[in-house]
Amino acid sequence: MDRRTLLFVISLTVALFFVNQWFDTKKPVNQPAPVSEVRTEAAVAPLAASTPLPVAKHGEEQFYVLENEFQQLVFSTMGGALAELNLPLANKNDPENPVRPIGFDKAIEQESPYNDYFPAFPYHIVDSGKVASQSQGKLGGYYPLLRRSIKARNGQVAHALSPQFYGLNISAEDGSLDNQVYHVTRFEKNLIQFELEQPQRRIIKTFSFAKETKEAPYCVDVSIKVEGDARNLFVNTGLPEVELISGNAAPTLKYRLLTSNPKKIQVNTISLPKNGFTASGALPNWVSNSNGFFGLILDPLSEIPTGFRTYHVSGIQAPTRLTLIDAQYQLYPADQYPAYDIQLPLSAKTMQFRFYAGPYEDDILAQVDQTYFDGAKGYNPSYTGAMSFQGWFTFISEPFAKFLFVLMQFFYKITTSWGVSIILLTLALRIMLYPLNAWSIKSTLKMQQVAPKVAQIQEKYKKDPKRAQMEVMNLYREKGVNPLTGCFPLLIQLPFLIGMFDLLKSTFELRGDSFIPGWIDNLTSPDVLFSWNYPIIFFGTNFHLLPFLLGAVMWVQQRFSASGPKDPKTMTDQQKQQKFMGNIMTLVFTVMFYHFPSGLNIYWLSSMALGILQQWYMSRKMRAAQATV
Repeated sequence: MDRRTLLFVISLTVALFFVNQWFDTKKPVNQPAPVSEVRTEAAVAPLAASTPLPVAKHGEEQFYVLENEFQQLVFSTMGGALAELNLPLANKNDPENPVRPIGFDKAIEQESPYNDYFPAFPYHIVDSGKVASQSQGKLGGYYPLLRRSIKARNGQVAHALSPQFYGLNISAEDGSLDNQVYHVTRFEKNLIQFELEQPQRRIIKTFSFAKETKEAPYCVDVSIKVEGDARNLFVNTGLPEVELISGNAAPTLKYRLLTSNPKKIQVNTISLPKNGFTASGALPNWVSNSNGFFGLILDPLSEIPTGFRTYHVSGIQAPTRLTLIDAQYQLYPADQYPAYDIQLPLSAKTMQFRFYAGPYEDDILAQVDQTYFDGAKGYNPSYTGAMSFQGWFTFISEPFAKFLFVLMQFFYKITTSWGVSIILLTLALRIMLYPLNAWSIKSTLKMQQVAPKVAQIQEKYKKDPKRAQMEVMNLYREKGVNPLTGCFPLLIQLPFLIGMFDLLKSTFELRGDSFIPGWIDNLTSPDVLFSWNYPIIFFGTNFHLLPFLLGAVMWVQQRFSASGPKDPKTMTDQQKQQKFMGNIMTLVFTVMFYHFPSGLNIYWLSSMALGILQQWYMSRKMRAAQATV
């Protein structure tokens, strides 16, 4: 390794260390003071509704809606809980909305419109200060954050989601709260209150939009008052809908732990339970239940008992909406997409919660953190800790991915296109790693120069492999060639490459973003050049062009970097083997990338094209240098 390259590697390592330190300290990270010092209880005064409330028949489920520009909350009298939680999609009137429609939204609207009404059932709403009844919701225009009941083609319910899985429902281990009908005691435009009277207890649940809605979007204030027997009562988060990341579901459960160190934020990931799991000793500051791009954060603002519970819910019990897409071919079988629930314990008093339900997007969560940050009390929600990078080696790639994301955001501010930003980020990464790539290419070119002599030696001593190997090593030593130096720079770059992969799979901003309309409509899913109805093995129902373009560029790169004669008849066995392996790798990458997000394909395609350009430039430079000697 020459001095300049060594200096570059050392400088890069030091820079990344400080970048990583900056990411860990750039936001307020003060841990809340003890619960009793920070959290206060704000009782809600019982007020009557402005107009008479609808009277339901005995045991009949009714739905009530609170809605603002960020959320449509659909409450049910069964459990006094959230039967639906729908997020408005971006449209012509609201193009800046971060929740953009994707292919699944459009497919369900076309193939199963009777399941694309929001709310799904007749409901009540406050209009001009009066309670009004609506017979049907709006067709399309929302993203269902929670799993909900599924209808058949005739409009009848094909699968009713059990109220026990509704969001913010309260359950008791003895089953005494199963299928209980709550009464609505207060209903206003931005607030609803439910009450349940039982011989052993009385429960009052109040939901309202946060007062700081503009500063803290997607937040709901929740008050739960329990009088009487509160033993073994739990409130749940609800079941998030399925989001596919690189073709796979990505459910993630987390909790933030209160620690004695006020400067340390400890966010732990919970292993997905196979049945149920109880953490009896933990005191969570909040719990998070996400599907990768969206999620639910339940944050107790009052002191609650220690512990929490997680549950595995079969996809048969709570099917995802994806089962509606090409249902006759079962492209998305219900049993392949289970759900997970998190529950927090309750006690006999009034408890306040903050409920975040929306995108796990860095700027939005940081804004919510900043809104509720209280330096005087040492309180910081730290909801950004609920975000997750999706990948196999996130413990290595996350610092690199964060650094690359800052660069990508910078390019987006200049270009206002995430697709172009990915290409510019690839270019920036190539420039940053230019010395390492140059080192690798230089080694490869030297290997190509001595390849004819290597072939002659192997031919001369083909009956004595050991002698051939010794002579080849002597030749390498004489010409200053080291075969391993071509691989070492690639190993140094590996964290960047993995970080880039994880970044492009996990960045919410890319979800639903269109690069080339009609072809690349969502950078977090494969491109779609055209579609058909009947699924074909491996291809499914869509043709993705980008992986084939990637394969073509990779094939060109293999031919460009290949050493030796072009005529297969004059090639040595080793050269034939190298050519064969190159063709196999081209095929493998094409197949592997076929179902990858288009953003990843654009990055890899751009990176290989820039690699070919750099190799051409260095090859020309080396030939010119040799000509002058």
